Amino acid sequence: MTTFVRYLTFSIALCGLASTSQAAIVLNATLNGAAEAPPNASAGFGTATLTFDDTLQTMRLQATFSNLTGTVTAAHIHASTLVPLTGTAGVATQLPSFSGFPSGVTSGNYDNTFDMSLAASYNPAYITANGGTTATAYAALRDASVASRSYLNIHTSAFGGGEIRGFFAVPEPSGLGLGMLLLGLTVRHRQRRSA
Repeated sequence: MTTFVRYLTFSIALCGLASTSQAAIVLNATLNGAAEAPPNASAGFGTATLTFDDTLQTMRLQATFSNLTGTVTAAHIHASTLVPLTGTAGVATQLPSFSGFPSGVTSGNYDNTFDMSLAASYNPAYITANGGTTATAYAALRDASVASRSYLNIHTSAFGGGEIRGFFAVPEPSGLGLGMLLLGLTVRHRQRRSA
């Protein structure tokens, strides 16, 4: 086995170990009016990243939004829809809005990490409906989000039911990781054929 092949095999194995041993789960969402229920023609848009850390039992929400028709009145995560990437659900997180979320504006940024072991991080009804403890509520919200059955909704003065929203989803695998895997398989296949 050549040094290059050994290095490539080790690198691929290391990448696999890193992805399975991490406690953090990172999800992304794209927010717009077309994703609302019912859809609207708002020119507003945004992005959000949701990171669950099972070791710390935290949830970090990073969001940016702009060009809203109305001013922000509330923002929170809803879960769990019956079908991934569609439908509506009750509010899972703080009511009426995330603490510190920009209010009265048409654009803004938000970055906050919530201690999900605290009841104050949830809608009390969500805890009750999902096992009655913060641990079971956390697991339910994390699992709904990984399954693309939770969404961030930004409500405004122009759209009380929500102006823009986006479902959380696991990011697509990077082309680099897939490329390395394919290269490794090709090298290994050629090596076996020449042996």
